[in-house]
Amino acid sequence: MSRFMRKEYDSIVPYTPGEQLNDKKYIKLNTNESPFPASPKVLETINEKLISNLRLYSDPKLKKIKEAIAEFYGVSANQIFVGNGSDDVIAFAFMAFGGLGGEFCCPDITYSFYPVFADLFKVNLEQIPLKSDFSVDVNDYVNKGKNIIIANPNAPTGLALTHDEIELIVKTNPDNVVIIDEAYVDFAPGVSAVDLVNRYENLMVTQTFSKSRSLAGLRVGFSVSSKALTDDLEKLKYSFNPYNVNTLSVEAAAAAILDRKYYEDTISQTIEIREFTKSELIKRGFTVTDSKSNFVFAKSDKIPSSELYEELRNRGILIRYFNSPRINEYFRMSMGTMEQMKTVIEVIDEIIKERE
Repeated sequence: MSRFMRKEYDSIVPYTPGEQLNDKKYIKLNTNESPFPASPKVLETINEKLISNLRLYSDPKLKKIKEAIAEFYGVSANQIFVGNGSDDVIAFAFMAFGGLGGEFCCPDITYSFYPVFADLFKVNLEQIPLKSDFSVDVNDYVNKGKNIIIANPNAPTGLALTHDEIELIVKTNPDNVVIIDEAYVDFAPGVSAVDLVNRYENLMVTQTFSKSRSLAGLRVGFSVSSKALTDDLEKLKYSFNPYNVNTLSVEAAAAAILDRKYYEDTISQTIEIREFTKSELIKRGFTVTDSKSNFVFAKSDKIPSSELYEELRNRGILIRYFNSPRINEYFRMSMGTMEQMKTVIEVIDEIIKERE
Protein backbone atom coordinates (compact mmCIF):
# COMPACT_ATOMS: atom_id res chain seq x y z
CA MET A 1 0.00 0.00 0.00
CA SER A 2 1.38 3.39 -0.96
CA ARG A 3 1.78 6.33 1.36
CA PHE A 4 -0.92 8.11 -0.66
CA MET A 5 -3.79 5.74 0.21
CA ARG A 6 -6.22 7.18 2.74
CA LYS A 7 -5.60 5.65 6.17
CA GLU A 8 -9.34 4.99 6.57
CA TYR A 9 -8.92 2.11 4.12
CA ASP A 10 -6.02 0.41 5.92
CA SER A 11 -8.29 -2.04 7.75
CA ILE A 12 -10.20 -3.25 4.68
CA VAL A 13 -9.66 -6.92 3.88
CA PRO A 14 -10.56 -7.40 0.18
CA TYR A 15 -12.87 -10.15 -1.02
CA THR A 16 -11.00 -13.26 -2.12
CA PRO A 17 -12.38 -14.83 -5.32
CA GLY A 18 -12.06 -18.55 -5.99
CA GLU A 19 -8.89 -19.73 -7.67
CA GLN A 20 -8.64 -19.19 -11.43
CA LEU A 21 -5.87 -21.60 -12.46
CA ASN A 22 -4.63 -22.13 -16.00
CA ASP A 23 -1.56 -24.31 -15.53
CA LYS A 24 -3.50 -27.40 -16.66
CA LYS A 25 -7.03 -28.51 -17.46
CA TYR A 26 -9.24 -28.62 -14.36
CA ILE A 27 -12.74 -29.69 -13.48
CA LYS A 28 -13.58 -26.28 -12.04
CA LEU A 29 -16.08 -26.54 -9.20
CA ASN A 30 -14.92 -23.71 -6.94
CA THR A 31 -16.73 -20.58 -8.13
CA ASN A 32 -20.38 -21.64 -8.60
CA GLU A 33 -20.38 -21.10 -12.35
CA SER A 34 -22.75 -22.93 -14.67
CA PRO A 35 -21.41 -26.08 -16.37
CA PHE A 36 -23.59 -25.31 -19.38
CA PRO A 37 -22.89 -22.88 -22.24
CA ALA A 38 -24.99 -19.76 -22.62
CA SER A 39 -28.27 -19.93 -24.52
CA PRO A 40 -27.87 -20.37 -28.30
CA LYS A 41 -29.81 -17.10 -28.58
CA VAL A 42 -26.78 -15.35 -27.09
CA LEU A 43 -24.54 -16.62 -29.89
CA GLU A 44 -27.04 -15.37 -32.46
CA THR A 45 -27.05 -11.94 -30.82
CA ILE A 46 -23.29 -11.38 -30.76
CA ASN A 47 -22.96 -10.67 -34.48
CA GLU A 48 -20.84 -8.51 -36.79
CA LYS A 49 -23.31 -5.62 -36.75
CA LEU A 50 -23.27 -5.46 -32.96
CA ILE A 51 -19.49 -5.58 -32.82
CA SER A 52 -19.15 -2.88 -35.45
CA ASN A 53 -21.11 -0.51 -33.21
CA LEU A 54 -18.86 -0.96 -30.18
CA ARG A 55 -17.26 2.37 -31.08
CA LEU A 56 -20.41 3.91 -29.54
CA TYR A 57 -21.17 4.17 -25.85
CA SER A 58 -23.60 1.71 -24.35
CA ASP A 59 -27.11 2.92 -23.53
CA PRO A 60 -26.90 4.50 -20.05
CA LYS A 61 -30.64 3.91 -19.58
CA LEU A 62 -30.22 0.18 -20.34
CA LYS A 63 -33.68 0.15 -21.88
CA LYS A 64 -33.41 -3.17 -23.71
CA ILE A 65 -32.23 -5.29 -20.80
CA LYS A 66 -34.55 -3.57 -18.29
CA GLU A 67 -37.55 -4.27 -20.50
CA ALA A 68 -36.51 -7.91 -20.96
CA ILE A 69 -36.11 -8.44 -17.21
CA ALA A 70 -39.40 -6.64 -16.51
CA GLU A 71 -41.22 -8.85 -19.01
CA PHE A 72 -39.82 -12.01 -17.45
CA TYR A 73 -40.84 -11.04 -13.90
CA GLY A 74 -44.06 -9.20 -14.69
CA VAL A 75 -42.99 -5.83 -13.28
CA SER A 76 -42.34 -2.38 -14.74
CA ALA A 77 -39.01 -1.49 -16.32
CA ASN A 78 -38.67 1.45 -13.90
CA GLN A 79 -38.46 -1.08 -11.06
CA ILE A 80 -35.27 -2.61 -12.49
CA PHE A 81 -31.73 -1.51 -11.70
CA VAL A 82 -28.94 -3.17 -13.69
CA GLY A 83 -25.30 -3.36 -12.67
CA ASN A 84 -21.97 -4.82 -13.64
CA GLY A 85 -22.77 -8.07 -11.86
CA SER A 86 -24.98 -8.31 -8.78
CA ASP A 87 -21.94 -7.35 -6.69
CA ASP A 88 -22.15 -3.93 -8.35
CA VAL A 89 -25.85 -3.66 -7.47
CA ILE A 90 -25.25 -4.68 -3.85
CA ALA A 91 -22.36 -2.22 -3.55
CA PHE A 92 -24.64 0.63 -4.68
CA ALA A 93 -27.25 -0.54 -2.15
CA PHE A 94 -24.76 -0.55 0.73
CA MET A 95 -23.66 2.95 -0.27
CA ALA A 96 -27.20 4.27 -0.73
CA PHE A 97 -28.86 2.85 2.37
CA GLY A 98 -26.03 2.34 4.86
CA GLY A 99 -23.03 4.41 3.86
CA LEU A 100 -21.25 6.88 6.16
CA GLY A 101 -22.47 5.48 9.44
CA GLY A 102 -25.74 3.76 8.58
CA GLU A 103 -26.63 0.29 9.83
CA PHE A 104 -27.00 -3.11 8.19
CA CYS A 105 -27.21 -6.61 9.54
CA CYS A 106 -26.65 -10.02 7.92
CA PRO A 107 -25.84 -13.61 8.93
CA ASP A 108 -22.33 -14.24 10.24
CA ILE A 109 -21.78 -17.05 7.72
CA THR A 110 -22.79 -15.77 4.31
CA TYR A 111 -21.41 -14.15 1.17
CA SER A 112 -18.10 -12.70 2.32
CA PHE A 113 -18.40 -9.56 0.18
CA TYR A 114 -20.97 -8.04 2.58
CA PRO A 115 -18.45 -7.11 5.32
CA VAL A 116 -16.05 -5.83 2.65
CA PHE A 117 -18.71 -3.45 1.32
CA ALA A 118 -19.52 -2.43 4.88
CA ASP A 119 -15.90 -1.52 5.57
CA LEU A 120 -15.53 0.28 2.24
CA PHE A 121 -18.65 2.44 2.64
CA LYS A 122 -18.35 2.93 6.42
CA VAL A 123 -21.46 0.94 7.26
CA ASN A 124 -22.01 -0.38 10.79
CA LEU A 125 -22.59 -4.07 10.11
CA GLU A 126 -24.03 -6.46 12.69
CA GLN A 127 -23.30 -10.10 11.82
CA ILE A 128 -25.90 -12.34 13.42
CA PRO A 129 -24.86 -15.94 14.16
CA LEU A 130 -26.59 -18.69 12.23
CA LYS A 131 -28.11 -21.53 14.24
CA SER A 132 -26.01 -24.63 14.90
CA ASP A 133 -27.44 -26.29 11.78
CA PHE A 134 -26.37 -23.24 9.71
CA SER A 135 -29.95 -22.08 9.14
CA VAL A 136 -31.09 -18.48 9.57
CA ASP A 137 -33.25 -17.88 12.65
CA VAL A 138 -36.06 -15.72 11.27
CA ASN A 139 -36.80 -14.34 14.74
CA ASP A 140 -33.37 -12.64 14.73
CA TYR A 141 -34.62 -10.37 11.94
CA VAL A 142 -38.25 -9.75 12.94
CA ASN A 143 -38.72 -6.11 14.01
CA LYS A 144 -34.95 -5.68 13.74
CA GLY A 145 -35.01 -1.94 13.07
CA LYS A 146 -31.93 -2.06 10.82
CA ASN A 147 -31.35 -2.49 7.13
CA ILE A 148 -31.04 -6.20 6.37
CA ILE A 149 -29.29 -8.22 3.70
CA ILE A 150 -29.80 -11.97 3.45
CA ALA A 151 -28.56 -14.28 0.71
CA ASN A 152 -31.36 -16.72 -0.04
CA PRO A 153 -30.35 -19.47 -0.64
CA ASN A 154 -27.39 -18.66 1.54
CA ALA A 155 -23.78 -19.12 0.52
CA PRO A 156 -21.81 -21.19 1.29
CA THR A 157 -24.40 -23.30 3.12
CA GLY A 158 -26.98 -23.53 0.33
CA LEU A 159 -29.86 -23.38 2.81
CA ALA A 160 -32.94 -21.30 2.03
CA LEU A 161 -35.64 -19.48 3.93
CA THR A 162 -39.18 -20.00 2.71
CA HIS A 163 -41.15 -17.37 0.85
CA ASP A 164 -43.34 -16.82 3.93
CA GLU A 165 -40.30 -16.36 6.19
CA ILE A 166 -38.89 -13.72 3.88
CA GLU A 167 -42.20 -11.90 3.81
CA LEU A 168 -42.33 -11.90 7.63
CA ILE A 169 -38.91 -10.22 7.78
CA VAL A 170 -39.88 -7.61 5.18
CA LYS A 171 -43.28 -6.90 6.75
CA THR A 172 -41.90 -6.38 10.25
CA ASN A 173 -39.19 -3.91 9.17
CA PRO A 174 -41.23 -1.33 7.24
CA ASP A 175 -38.86 1.56 8.00
CA ASN A 176 -35.74 -0.23 6.82
CA VAL A 177 -34.57 -1.65 3.50
CA VAL A 178 -34.53 -5.44 3.27
CA ILE A 179 -32.29 -6.80 0.51
CA ILE A 180 -32.73 -10.43 -0.49
CA ASP A 181 -29.73 -11.56 -2.52
CA GLU A 182 -31.14 -14.24 -4.81
CA ALA A 183 -28.02 -15.19 -6.75
CA TYR A 184 -28.98 -18.88 -6.43
CA VAL A 185 -32.76 -18.69 -6.16
CA ASP A 186 -33.43 -20.14 -9.61
CA PHE A 187 -32.27 -23.50 -8.22
CA ALA A 188 -34.84 -23.25 -5.41
CA PRO A 189 -38.31 -23.18 -7.03
CA GLY A 190 -40.97 -21.33 -5.04
CA VAL A 191 -38.54 -19.38 -2.86
CA SER A 192 -38.07 -16.11 -4.77
CA ALA A 193 -39.45 -12.95 -3.19
CA VAL A 194 -39.74 -11.00 -6.46
CA ASP A 195 -43.54 -11.26 -6.35
CA LEU A 196 -43.50 -9.26 -3.08
CA VAL A 197 -41.87 -6.09 -4.40
CA ASN A 198 -45.16 -4.46 -5.38
CA ARG A 199 -46.54 -5.04 -1.89
CA TYR A 200 -43.57 -3.81 0.15
CA GLU A 201 -41.79 -0.58 -0.77
CA ASN A 202 -38.81 -1.50 1.45
CA LEU A 203 -37.97 -4.76 -0.37
CA MET A 204 -35.15 -5.06 -2.88
CA VAL A 205 -34.41 -8.39 -4.56
CA THR A 206 -31.07 -8.82 -6.34
CA GLN A 207 -30.29 -11.47 -8.92
CA THR A 208 -27.56 -12.31 -11.42
CA PHE A 209 -27.02 -13.70 -14.90
CA SER A 210 -23.85 -15.46 -13.74
CA LYS A 211 -25.34 -18.72 -12.44
CA SER A 212 -28.59 -19.91 -13.99
CA ARG A 213 -28.06 -18.10 -17.28
CA SER A 214 -24.39 -19.04 -17.80
CA LEU A 215 -23.09 -15.50 -18.32
CA ALA A 216 -20.62 -15.06 -15.44
CA GLY A 217 -18.00 -13.66 -17.80
CA LEU A 218 -20.25 -10.84 -19.04
CA ARG A 219 -20.97 -9.47 -15.53
CA VAL A 220 -24.65 -8.60 -15.44
CA GLY A 221 -26.76 -8.38 -12.30
CA PHE A 222 -29.94 -6.56 -11.39
CA SER A 223 -32.39 -5.66 -8.67
CA VAL A 224 -36.17 -5.61 -8.64
CA SER A 225 -37.79 -3.24 -6.16
CA SER A 226 -40.15 -0.31 -5.81
CA LYS A 227 -39.48 2.54 -8.23
CA ALA A 228 -38.35 4.70 -5.30
CA LEU A 229 -35.53 2.31 -4.31
CA THR A 230 -34.54 1.88 -7.94
CA ASP A 231 -34.36 5.66 -8.36
CA ASP A 232 -32.04 5.84 -5.32
CA LEU A 233 -29.58 3.47 -6.98
CA GLU A 234 -29.90 5.22 -10.34
CA LYS A 235 -28.98 8.53 -8.69
CA LEU A 236 -25.72 7.03 -7.41
CA LYS A 237 -25.02 5.31 -10.73
CA TYR A 238 -25.34 8.55 -12.68
CA SER A 239 -23.08 10.23 -10.12
CA PHE A 240 -20.43 7.54 -10.52
CA ASN A 241 -20.51 5.61 -13.82
CA PRO A 242 -23.47 6.12 -16.21
CA TYR A 243 -22.12 3.50 -18.65
CA ASN A 244 -21.69 0.76 -16.05
CA VAL A 245 -22.92 -2.09 -18.30
CA ASN A 246 -21.41 -2.62 -21.73
CA THR A 247 -23.30 -3.13 -25.00
CA LEU A 248 -22.32 -6.78 -25.48
CA SER A 249 -23.53 -7.63 -21.98
CA VAL A 250 -26.84 -5.83 -22.48
CA GLU A 251 -27.61 -7.63 -25.74
CA ALA A 252 -26.46 -11.05 -24.52
CA ALA A 253 -28.35 -10.82 -21.24
CA ALA A 254 -31.55 -9.71 -22.97
CA ALA A 255 -31.32 -12.67 -25.34
CA ALA A 256 -30.63 -15.08 -22.47
CA ILE A 257 -33.53 -14.02 -20.26
CA LEU A 258 -36.03 -14.27 -23.09
CA ASP A 259 -34.97 -17.85 -23.90
CA ARG A 260 -37.17 -19.33 -21.19
CA LYS A 261 -37.04 -22.93 -22.43
CA TYR A 262 -33.24 -23.15 -22.38
CA TYR A 263 -33.20 -21.55 -18.92
CA GLU A 264 -35.74 -24.05 -17.58
CA ASP A 265 -33.91 -27.01 -19.14
CA THR A 266 -30.54 -26.12 -17.64
CA ILE A 267 -32.09 -25.37 -14.23
CA SER A 268 -33.76 -28.78 -14.25
CA GLN A 269 -30.49 -30.50 -15.15
CA THR A 270 -28.54 -28.63 -12.47
CA ILE A 271 -31.05 -29.62 -9.77
CA GLU A 272 -30.88 -33.25 -10.91
CA ILE A 273 -27.07 -33.18 -10.76
CA ARG A 274 -27.13 -31.51 -7.33
CA GLU A 275 -29.47 -34.10 -5.86
CA PHE A 276 -27.37 -36.92 -7.36
CA THR A 277 -24.21 -35.45 -5.83
CA LYS A 278 -25.81 -34.96 -2.42
CA SER A 279 -27.07 -38.54 -2.47
CA GLU A 280 -23.70 -39.99 -3.47
CA LEU A 281 -21.85 -38.05 -0.77
CA ILE A 282 -24.37 -39.09 1.89
CA LYS A 283 -23.94 -42.75 0.86
CA ARG A 284 -20.24 -42.30 1.63
CA GLY A 285 -20.88 -40.94 5.09
CA PHE A 286 -20.52 -37.25 4.32
CA THR A 287 -22.57 -34.69 6.23
CA VAL A 288 -24.31 -32.59 3.58
CA THR A 289 -26.61 -29.61 4.04
CA ASP A 290 -29.92 -29.58 2.17
CA SER A 291 -28.57 -27.18 -0.43
CA LYS A 292 -31.08 -25.43 -2.70
CA SER A 293 -28.36 -23.82 -4.82
CA ASN A 294 -26.02 -24.94 -7.59
CA PHE A 295 -23.44 -26.23 -5.11
CA VAL A 296 -23.17 -28.59 -2.15
CA PHE A 297 -21.75 -27.85 1.30
CA ALA A 298 -20.35 -30.92 3.02
CA LYS A 299 -17.79 -32.52 5.31
CA SER A 300 -16.50 -36.02 6.04
CA ASP A 301 -15.25 -37.71 9.20
CA LYS A 302 -12.92 -39.79 7.01
CA ILE A 303 -10.82 -36.90 5.70
CA PRO A 304 -10.45 -33.24 6.71
CA SER A 305 -11.88 -30.89 4.11
CA SER A 306 -8.57 -29.02 3.90
CA GLU A 307 -6.85 -32.27 2.90
CA LEU A 308 -9.60 -33.26 0.48
CA TYR A 309 -9.33 -29.84 -1.14
CA GLU A 310 -5.56 -30.31 -1.66
CA GLU A 311 -5.87 -33.89 -2.91
CA LEU A 312 -8.58 -32.98 -5.42
CA ARG A 313 -6.57 -29.97 -6.56
CA ASN A 314 -3.55 -32.19 -7.20
CA ARG A 315 -5.79 -34.40 -9.35
CA GLY A 316 -7.15 -31.51 -11.40
CA ILE A 317 -10.40 -30.83 -9.52
CA LEU A 318 -11.01 -27.45 -7.88
CA ILE A 319 -13.41 -27.05 -4.95
CA ARG A 320 -13.67 -24.24 -2.37
CA TYR A 321 -12.33 -24.57 1.17
CA PHE A 322 -13.00 -21.83 3.72
CA ASN A 323 -10.50 -21.72 6.56
CA SER A 324 -12.93 -19.80 8.73
CA PRO A 325 -14.38 -20.35 12.21
CA ARG A 326 -17.40 -22.70 12.38
CA ILE A 327 -17.06 -23.85 8.76
CA ASN A 328 -13.42 -24.96 8.52
CA GLU A 329 -14.51 -28.61 8.55
CA TYR A 330 -16.61 -28.06 5.40
CA PHE A 331 -15.99 -27.65 1.69
CA ARG A 332 -18.20 -26.16 -1.01
CA MET A 333 -18.41 -27.78 -4.41
CA SER A 334 -20.19 -26.30 -7.43
CA MET A 335 -22.10 -28.54 -9.80
CA GLY A 336 -20.45 -29.56 -13.04
CA THR A 337 -22.01 -31.74 -15.69
CA MET A 338 -23.35 -35.14 -14.62
CA GLU A 339 -20.30 -36.77 -16.22
CA GLN A 340 -17.96 -34.47 -14.29
CA MET A 341 -19.70 -35.12 -10.97
CA LYS A 342 -19.52 -38.88 -11.48
CA THR A 343 -15.79 -38.47 -12.07
CA VAL A 344 -15.45 -36.38 -8.91
CA ILE A 345 -17.21 -39.04 -6.84
CA GLU A 346 -14.88 -41.70 -8.24
CA VAL A 347 -11.82 -39.58 -7.41
CA ILE A 348 -13.09 -38.95 -3.86
CA ASP A 349 -13.45 -42.72 -3.45
CA GLU A 350 -9.83 -43.16 -4.57
CA ILE A 351 -8.57 -40.49 -2.17
CA ILE A 352 -10.37 -41.96 0.84
CA LYS A 353 -9.28 -45.50 -0.05
CA GLU A 354 -5.65 -44.39 -0.34
CA ARG A 355 -5.89 -42.61 3.00
CA GLU A 356 -7.29 -45.69 4.71
